[in-house]
Formats: sequence, C-alpha cells, structure tokens
Amino acid sequence: MHKLPFDTVLIANRGEIATRIIKTLRTLGLRSAIAYHEVDAQTPAVSMADLAIPITGRTPIASYLDIAQIIAAAHRANAGALHPGYGLLAENAEFARTVTRAGIAFIGPAPETIELMGDKIRARNFVQSNGFPVAPCAIEEDDPATFVARAWAIGAPLLVKPSGGGGGKGMRIVHDLDALEVAIEQARGEAHRYFGDSRLYVERYIESPRHIEVQVLGDSFGNLVHLFERECSVQRRFQKIIEESPSPALSPELRTQICETAVGIARAANYQNAGTVEFIFSGREFYFLEMNTRLQVEHPVTEMITGVDLIAEQVYAAAGRELALSQSDIASNGHAIELRLYAEAPERGYVPTIGKVLLLEYPDNVRIDSGITQGQNITPAFDPMLAKIIVHSPSRIEAALKAYRAVRELVLLGCETNASLLARVLSDEAFLDGQFHTGYLEENPHLAAGNFAAGMSAFLASAALLTRPVRESADAVPALHAALGSWRN
Repeated sequence: MHKLPFDTVLIANRGEIATRIIKTLRTLGLRSAIAYHEVDAQTPAVSMADLAIPITGRTPIASYLDIAQIIAAAHRANAGALHPGYGLLAENAEFARTVTRAGIAFIGPAPETIELMGDKIRARNFVQSNGFPVAPCAIEEDDPATFVARAWAIGAPLLVKPSGGGGGKGMRIVHDLDALEVAIEQARGEAHRYFGDSRLYVERYIESPRHIEVQVLGDSFGNLVHLFERECSVQRRFQKIIEESPSPALSPELRTQICETAVGIARAANYQNAGTVEFIFSGREFYFLEMNTRLQVEHPVTEMITGVDLIAEQVYAAAGRELALSQSDIASNGHAIELRLYAEAPERGYVPTIGKVLLLEYPDNVRIDSGITQGQNITPAFDPMLAKIIVHSPSRIEAALKAYRAVRELVLLGCETNASLLARVLSDEAFLDGQFHTGYLEENPHLAAGNFAAGMSAFLASAALLTRPVRESADAVPALHAALGSWRN
C-alpha cells in the first residue's frame, strides 16, 4: 500500500467521535493531534491523542467553532490533514475552504459540495431537478409574498423546516392550517438563533413515516458505492435515539431501489468522501429528505454489518486514493443496533442532566464508543450524548436481546441517563415487531415515563424514614399501648 501524503491528523472535535477517530488513525500508523478546551482536559480523547493543543473561547463551544484557532493548532501540530468529525464545524463550507487554503487536507467532501448539499433548499431543488423523488414543497425565498398561500395549497399536515438547520432545531409540524403562520414565525426565530439563517421552507408531512438513510462513499476518480441503509426512526423531538441496519421495513426490492437512488444523488453532486443521503419512507414511497456531508453519529452500525472502517475510507479518499471497494465487494451480514446514551431524564420530559461520573462500568462483549471516563464532570456545555453502545448478531431479535442485556448491565452513577428508556424500547412489542415510526415515542409516552411515579413514591418514603423526626414518630409506642407493659395475647 502506498504511503499516505501526511503523517499527522488534527481532530477538530471532541467526545466519543474524537476517540473513535484516534483509534483508526493508530491502525493506519498516523499521529493524532487534538485541539481542546480546558473543560475537556480530562476526557479520554485528550489523553489518547499523541498531541493535545489547548484552545480558548468565551464559552467551551465557542472555542471549538473558532476557525482561526483550529487552523493555528493544525499548524502547531504539523498536521497534513484535518478530520472535523460531526457537528461543530463539520458541515461548514467556509471552514473546509479555509483548511484547504492552509495547505491541509480536509477529510470530507469539497467545500462546493458542502454548500450545495448542506443547504436544504438548494439540495432539494438540485435533487428534484435531477429527477429524484422529493415531497411536495413551498420555499419561502422563491416568492416571500406568496409563501403562506403556497404552503396552504399543499394542504395539511405540513412540516416547517429551516434551510440551514439540523438536529430537529426549528422544525414544526402543522396539522391545522390556521396555526401555520404562528408555526412559521416560531420556526424562523429558532432557526435564526441556532443557525444565523432564518430561511424556511414547508413540505408535505408524511404521517407516521420511517426515517431511512443510506451511507455512500466516493473518491476523486468518480467511483461511488453505497454501504446499505440504516433505520433511524426511533427518535424524540427529531433527535435519533436508536439506529439499526438493515431496516426491518424494507423489502429486498425497495432496499435496492432506495440505495441506488442515494448513489444516483451522490453521483449527480460529484460527491467525494463519506456522506449520507436521508429519506422519508411512507411504507410505499420514499422521498429525499437531506444529505449530510459528513460522517454520521450512527456510522458504527454500517461498520458492523459490512466490516468496512468508514473513517479509514475517509482518510484514504482525502489522501487522493481510489476506492479499493466496488459495489459487489460490499455485503451486509447480520444485524446491528446502536443505542445512544444521553445525559437526560426521559421520565421528566427529557430534561438535560449534569453531575460527576462517580462510577462507570460498560458491558462486555459489545462495542462501546465513549467520550467520558470515571471522575469526569458532565456539564451542560455540549450535546448530551455520552456514549454509544453497538451490538451485532446474526438476526434482529438476537441483536435486540443483546442490546437489552448490554444496557441493563451498564453502570453509570452520578448523572441520570436515558438507559432505562432504551431498555424499555428494546423490550417493547412494537419495536421487536419492527412496527414503529418517527412518532413512536410520542404515541407511547409510557416508554419514557416508565414506572417513575411509583418509583418516586418509594424513594420519597424511604428518604422520609431516614430522617430523625419521621423515624422517631414511626418507632414511638402510643401511651395506651405502652400502659399494657410486656403483656402479649
């Protein structure tokens, strides 16, 4: 194998994805460098990296978004390449362009591709113009004055979406058209706060849809392949919780059709490196949703069923190598499930949680992609995802059972997590039958609530009995009974 044109890679990210990248860099014989804020000083990624370079900012997140500091850190590390991970600057076209101008290989697609496919409105128009299926839609900037009228013409239900968004931020479902204008204003405000881009569009909302995405890989020689699909329909507030592959919803014919459509879209965009084409699936038809021009959080399930190291393939593509894989080389074997472990309390409306990790024990015989360690403080400064538990088995039912056992064996004390919710979903009949959709958790609120009320009552009763006044009252013998002395019947 030819030597790579760089020997050091700067990781412009943090948490579990940073540790994941470092592991692959080690297998490739490459040095890893990481830029980090002081709040992450004791994290596994910083201790694992060959070189750790501190960066500062008004807030921790601001430091990771400071392009000038990131480039300076790359130069300090003599890094010939930079991996953006996901989130943060991963889909920032100007960042990718700045990295390239600095003489550093960007491990991702070209800036022009990020601009095209990262902007949901441009991407949708591009996909439609190339003959691929998209849901009926009205785009505000086409004619702002008629935007509401055009949305009305599509008919309810509608989904209001920001052009530059992600992670469900700014999205609104509208079932009553009389509420459309309020939803638009709310979405616009939230989009501006999160993305600095208030442009909106409205599309037909597919009731009870499945969320299915396809992993693609491309190189600079025009080669493009898919690595099958992932089912991502178990979500809360448009945020994924459980992903799996293959999807239990697709027939072999539909699987071929949706995967070939994804490759066609990527080919039309001259896509290079790793990317994901996302679709909404109605049970009969599928529509283009968006393309993520980066590695996905859920990429491990694809790695488990195909045996392909996606980060290694990203590095090779950025190094200018031709894909060593043809479509016929890629096979799907068995079934994989990924569980996202979040610092949040589903029983209390999914509120974020914080605390010090007092004890941390992961289950054996499963893959763990983790960004935390025992003794670490979990703060509200970043996304609440702590780790991912990934399992692989010959069948879906076996994978679900293995995942259930794994999450039940997990021990994390000091910070509330969604582990109990994950266990309840994995043992739910609808999930085991594959009969779920993106509104599954909303339709089954008992899965989030669990037996929280009963558990809290028992907890409060136990706590009360530990307090001196309550305990003394409970142990006290009434005067009438005390007068009987030691007499027994």
